[in-house]
Amino acid sequence: MISIEPAERYMRMDFSGKALHVGSLLRPPYLLQARKRHAAGEIDGEELRQVEDQAILDALALQRDSGIGVHTDGEYRRNDFMSHLTAATDGFVGQAPTLDWNADGDEQNQDDSILNLIGGRLRHRNRFTDREAAFLADHAPGPWKVAIPEVTNFVVANWQSGVSDAVYPTRADIIDDLAAVIRAETEALARDGVRHVQIDAPCFTSFVNDKLIAVFEAEGLDSRELLERCVEADRAIVGGLRDADVIVGMHICRGNYRGQWFNEGTYDGIAEDVFGRIPVDHWLLEYDTERAGSLDPIRHVPAGTTVVLGLVTTKTGALEDADALARRVDEASRLRPLEDLAISPQCGFASEVQGNPLTWDDQRRKLDLVVSVAQRVWG
Repeated sequence: MISIEPAERYMRMDFSGKALHVGSLLRPPYLLQARKRHAAGEIDGEELRQVEDQAILDALALQRDSGIGVHTDGEYRRNDFMSHLTAATDGFVGQAPTLDWNADGDEQNQDDSILNLIGGRLRHRNRFTDREAAFLADHAPGPWKVAIPEVTNFVVANWQSGVSDAVYPTRADIIDDLAAVIRAETEALARDGVRHVQIDAPCFTSFVNDKLIAVFEAEGLDSRELLERCVEADRAIVGGLRDADVIVGMHICRGNYRGQWFNEGTYDGIAEDVFGRIPVDHWLLEYDTERAGSLDPIRHVPAGTTVVLGLVTTKTGALEDADALARRVDEASRLRPLEDLAISPQCGFASEVQGNPLTWDDQRRKLDLVVSVAQRVWG
């Protein structure tokens, strides 16, 4: 068994790490097998928890050895990046939406068994990140973070006419109750002494996705007003965390499911509203393909806020060229001071349990590459 000495509880972290990762990591085969056995009734919850604990220790060792700056538990206690919230919140039902994913080539995997639709009044019932935070506090070998999902994800993916509208007539109507759920959890994290929270917001790019904008408009919603309401909800959540001296990062991508993506569209149409108005300490932005567009929108990030460039893809095992990555950082430094930049993979390696189509060794090489480029660029 891998043994990691508990880290000293740290005060407000100096955000100087230049090599970061978004959070989720590939689940090792022994953890996936334990989950199957638990689902089949062959092992109980305590046995599964012990396997999860060991897997998290292995993940922490991977991160420690690679030199990645802020540690996570790999999201190993979750089915997907939102499942811990839905399991602890009243109002979600067993029915799942079917989302329209995009993939390179002809084969597509339908995400029809992970998310849960909203079918009742949303209320915070139980804590959903406390056990994750407590384990990291005891075992992380350095600074660590806890990730929570953002309001917009549920507005886009978890409301459906015929299921949700009996309680929430439009998708916009879930925002206040959902924000209250997230705020209750973040306030509890701050009271627990957690010093770094990441908010995962892949669905902000839905507001530059023509297909989804058309869906909103067909429902009688103004997409700009819907975006504005989501931003205001996030401003309150982030502001509360920062008032409690918690470091806050927000991650934006285009969706991440077994190598596929959900949204298409560049940051240009949302940069001023989102980057300029949500007062986070740092943005983790997907920039691994041309789908993200140019770097110009990072001009809207306020001075002193770090931009973490997600230049290394987690969707395939192909390893990027270090010289090309360094040149991309140099390009960004013409728009932002170099000290306000960092580098990371573009998203997590496993936003849900099965993960993206790459191997554990591929994952390690990706993390090593991020660290080596950071050392090369920032010294």
